[in-house]
Amino acid sequence: MPIVNRIAAAAAEHTLWRRDFHRHPELQYDVHRTAATVAEKLRSFGLDEVVTGVGQTGVVGVLHGRRGPGGRSVGMRADMDALPIREATGAEWSSTVPGKMHACGHDGHTTMLLGAAEYLAETRNFDGTAVFIFQPAEEGGAGAKAMIDDGLFERFPIDEVYGMHNHPGMPVGRFGMRSGPIMAAADVIGIRIEGRGSHAAEPHAGVDPVLAGAAIVQALQQIASRNVDPLQSAVVSVTCFHAGEVDNVLPQVAELRGTVRTLDPAVRDAVEARLKAIIAGIAAAHGVAAEVSYRRGYPVTVNHGAETALTAAIARRVAGDDKVDEAVPPMMGAEDFSYMLERRPGAFILIGNGDSANLHHPAYDFDDAALPYGASYWATLVETALKAA
Repeated sequence: MPIVNRIAAAAAEHTLWRRDFHRHPELQYDVHRTAATVAEKLRSFGLDEVVTGVGQTGVVGVLHGRRGPGGRSVGMRADMDALPIREATGAEWSSTVPGKMHACGHDGHTTMLLGAAEYLAETRNFDGTAVFIFQPAEEGGAGAKAMIDDGLFERFPIDEVYGMHNHPGMPVGRFGMRSGPIMAAADVIGIRIEGRGSHAAEPHAGVDPVLAGAAIVQALQQIASRNVDPLQSAVVSVTCFHAGEVDNVLPQVAELRGTVRTLDPAVRDAVEARLKAIIAGIAAAHGVAAEVSYRRGYPVTVNHGAETALTAAIARRVAGDDKVDEAVPPMMGAEDFSYMLERRPGAFILIGNGDSANLHHPAYDFDDAALPYGASYWATLVETALKAA
């Protein structure tokens, strides 16, 4: 079964939806216009239930199959929020909001799930319940967790849950997935180093926090290469180093920030412990005081085996056997869909976005040619997982 004919016929209209979302980007939980548009469309499609304000600004649509309520249920999630980036695409549908843009393709994700909802509401060629989850605040706000904390899985009948993200560099019309870890855990490091300020011409009269900070940055890079099994994965990146204001003063304080990415809970624990030990040792050796803040963010996104196999079968039906990679390498980016997969079996897959700029880049844009593939995947997933008798 290739792209669904009705969905293909609606591609031009879906493109208009996507570009409207793109013109009006909203951040984190402040997705009021986007959520209202989503809810309005779901109601116009004739869904059985549309609930707003889940997890602050999330929207959930419920659609029963031919036999009405009851039976198994499948949840599908799309994220709605944009990023605080100034757009540089030059597209006719560029952002109309200075400093905000859809640089991660959530406008496309939202549109693909809406397209599937429209089709399934017309046909209802399934038994059971399809639940359409439109989530705010994926970009750093843990919107998935907010929806869960607001009773997502208690208020709505969801036995399995599925997610999808576009992937630049993968040709349009292709899909990728893998069983097990597919996206990394993301943790945040904050380090405050206090020495003793002095004139830069008399460094012996002070205690230099810049030197201690430089030693810490260098040493932390050895964690992945010397403390983690080479067959495991870990990234430790110091991304900010702030110290001093003038060229002739050794500052009193240096502040560092960064991120840790891992694919295994045991490795995550080990990296955190080793990082803190290294910082304490270097601080003692340099005679400075060091305060470490280690905040755990999104957990590892772990796909479930049977559900991942189902997504591969669905993708092959939509795109063809040679257009599906069931063993894509895991990525060190993070995804808050991980919270949903901790609560329900399911899988998170990738859909090709062609030769676009990378995610979170000012020149990125979602490729509208991918819309029929994504919407057809969602529709076929429901019709297969909830096959009508």
